[in-house]
This record gives sequence, C-alpha cells and structure tokens, in this order.
Amino acid sequence: MATIKTNDKHIINLAAIVGESRSILYKKVDLLAYDCDGFTIYKHLPKAVVFPKNTEEVSKLVKYCTDNGLPFLARGAGTGLSGGAIPVNGEVIISMVRMKKLISVDLENRRAVVEPGFVNLKLTNSISDKGYYYAPDPSSQYCCTIGGNVAENAGGAHCLKYGVTTNHILGLEVVLPNGEIIEMGRNGILDEPGYDLLGLLTGSEGTLGIVTKITVRILKSPEGKQTVLAYFDKVEDGSQAVSDIISAGIVPAALEMMDKTAIEGVEAAAFPVGHPKDIEAVLLIEVDGIAAGIEEQINQILEVCKKCNVREVRAAKDEEERGRWWANRKTGFGAMGAISPDYLVQDGVIPRSKLPEVLQKIAQISEESGLRIANIFHAGDGNLHPLVLFDARKPGEIEKALAAGSACLKACAEVGGTITGEHGVGIEKREEMRFVFKEEEILAQTNIREVFNPDNLLNAGKLFPTPGRCVEIKKEMKA
Repeated sequence: MATIKTNDKHIINLAAIVGESRSILYKKVDLLAYDCDGFTIYKHLPKAVVFPKNTEEVSKLVKYCTDNGLPFLARGAGTGLSGGAIPVNGEVIISMVRMKKLISVDLENRRAVVEPGFVNLKLTNSISDKGYYYAPDPSSQYCCTIGGNVAENAGGAHCLKYGVTTNHILGLEVVLPNGEIIEMGRNGILDEPGYDLLGLLTGSEGTLGIVTKITVRILKSPEGKQTVLAYFDKVEDGSQAVSDIISAGIVPAALEMMDKTAIEGVEAAAFPVGHPKDIEAVLLIEVDGIAAGIEEQINQILEVCKKCNVREVRAAKDEEERGRWWANRKTGFGAMGAISPDYLVQDGVIPRSKLPEVLQKIAQISEESGLRIANIFHAGDGNLHPLVLFDARKPGEIEKALAAGSACLKACAEVGGTITGEHGVGIEKREEMRFVFKEEEILAQTNIREVFNPDNLLNAGKLFPTPGRCVEIKKEMKA
C-alpha cells in the first residue's frame, strides 16, 4: 500500500478519516482528471479527492472541512453539463463513486433504496427481469449516478409522461454542511407534514447537503411499447406535428426531435440508422401502456404526421429497429464530436407553441455568431438542447460560443420559458438566472442556502449569480 508523502496536515487528516492511502488523491497528476465535469470550458484543480465508503465517513469528512474552513463539494460520475462539480475554489472533492450499492428492493411497495454512486441504468437492469424499471432516463444513464441525478433533478427522453427525478424520489439521507446526518421522507409517504424538504434538496445542485442514501419509486414495466419515426422537410411542420399530437389527447412516453445539423452528427457517429441527408427534421415518438390501446394511438400519430406534410412516417417493425433508433438519438450529444472539434450544449425550456418561433431565433443567432447550432430536444415538453459547435483552437471562438449559448437561453426566457430543464445552472448559467428571476427572488433563494450552508463552504459559487443588487437589497433590509 502506498504511503502519504506530503507535509499538508489536511491531506494527512483527511486520509486518516477514509482509512487508507488509496482512498485519497492529492498529487497534481491525479487531480487533473477532476478539474472539470462535462462542462469542459472552465477547469480548476481541487485540493484533494477523497473516496468515502459510507455515510459515517462522509459526515466526518464534512465536519473536518467545516471545522477547518476548507471548501468542499460532492461529485458523482462527473457527467454534469453545467459545471456544478468543478472545484472553482480549490475544493476538497468528496467522490461518491465507492458508495454504489443497491441496498434493497421492495416490489410490493414499488420502491428501491440505493447509494448515491449507483449508476442510473443499473437499477432498471437489476429489476427488469421482475417486470419493473426506473423511469428517469437521461441520455448519460449508462454511466451517470442517481446521486448526481438528484442533485441536478435530471430528466430524460421519457419525462414527458413520467416526470423528472423529483417525481420519483421518496426519501433521502443527507449529510448537512455541519456534518449532521438527517433523513427526509418516511417510508415513501408522499404527503408528509411539514415543509417539502425532498423537493428542496432535489435539484439544489449540491449546495445544501450531500445525499448519501436515496429511496426511489420503481414502476411496473408497461405491457406494450411502440415507436414511430417521422421525417419532415420543414422544421415548422415537425413542430406543428408535436403540438397536434398533444392536442389530439395523446401523451407519448417520449416525443423527440432532431434538426438537420443534429442528424448529420448522429449519422456520422457510432449508431447511424440511415436518416436522409437532406431532411430538415426527424421526430421520434414513443407510446406505451396497456397493449390493447397501443395500435390505436400509433394510427392516430401516423394520421397527425400525414396532415403536417410528413415526407415519410413509419412504426418500428421490431424491437431491434426500435433499439437502433433510440441508440442513435441517445448518442446525440457525443455525436457532435464527429462533425465539430468542440461543442457547447445548452438546456432551455419553452412552451410547445413557441417551438417554431424560438427555433427561428436560434437559427438567427447561429447566423449572427458564424457558428453552427444543432438542435436536439425533448419536443413534447419544450426542453430544447441547442448545441453550439465551435473550435477552441481558434482565438475568440470560446467566447463566441458562450455568447451564442446565452443568447439561446435569453430567447427561451423571452417567450415565457426558462434557462434549464434538466442540466442545472452550475457555473455555466449563473448570470442567466437574471433572465428569469428578479433580484429579490434570487435573494430569497440564497437566504435558504444560508440556513443550510451558513459558511458557504459547500459548493460555493454555483447556481446563483455573483453578488450585485442582491447585496444592496440585503443591506437595505438590515438598515
């Protein structure tokens, strides 16, 4: 076993808490892998990375950091796309990857208990043979952790019908920033008296506490499932089909769209399916439920698409074809690497009726910036993902990409939408929070953070804008 070779007393003491030298990283060569998450534009080295094995070790690490004024944060798989796990203050990173157990499964009450490092897709794989699954399905579900999903309130393609992570959380064990361990949620009771602390912690981006145990809802697998693929010569026609499907009273499990640039990317990457090169938009529509009703819904969807000038529309002929269509869509973000050296993915939300207007605005932003923008999105619930393509080797392109991404978020906010649907704010969208919140509203939220995290040592500098008018308002309130 390697020994700790440093005079830094904090490194030595942190290593003692986790019990073995291989449970801590502190050399620069090792820390380089932790200088960013999926938002790679900004990077900063942590002070150290520690790997606790249980809740008690997390509590001791947190208490040590707080008592010694050391900034710290929790990290899962590092797949987050908004910089929420970047150690901008040289934090001690508390990595949850060794806390990866499936603790229990209760099929009778349809719930499971997992540790935060448990990978999302592994839960469904662990219970699918019994006829159950876990609904939240972010595109990174094969590697992202459920603890990280809780922090970001992750969504996924099927959140149109089944909701995002918060709709599937029944209980949490949390280590507060002072090291205290608390539990939220009692035996899966949905309407527990008192404040909704589960709702508050889910999506708080690791600024209020560190989740160490999660009770989740599991669902019975649907009897039937079918997927439709539709090609449109105009994005406007595809957008209209989205609205008309919902207006017809159909609530698909998923309703996804990709535009021409996005299609170019996915067809150049790992799972091509033969989308026409000249097509402007593709819709992927999935319905599930009682088997007897699936065919009727599929026929309705086919008719709606035909009325919206679809070029071609068809249902998957078998499970293998359906699986290939979804593999093609779910690799959409990573596929951009096949057509661009770098890309920045955004995450705005708009009313469905505003899709044509906002997509036209994004096209205008692309033209004005001189950067290509691909659009991959959860069309059914208006969750857009503009991907700004750029080359970081060219001077000024990073700044242009960031400005274009911000402009896309502003376009979403201006039509009554918001700046994130599932990726979180992190450091990427802090200033854009002012697109949707007044200073007084931001202050109200930071006041809540101060109750949980009074020393602001836990994941500081995330989620909210840099102090401005908020500070002035607080001074006025105290005067």
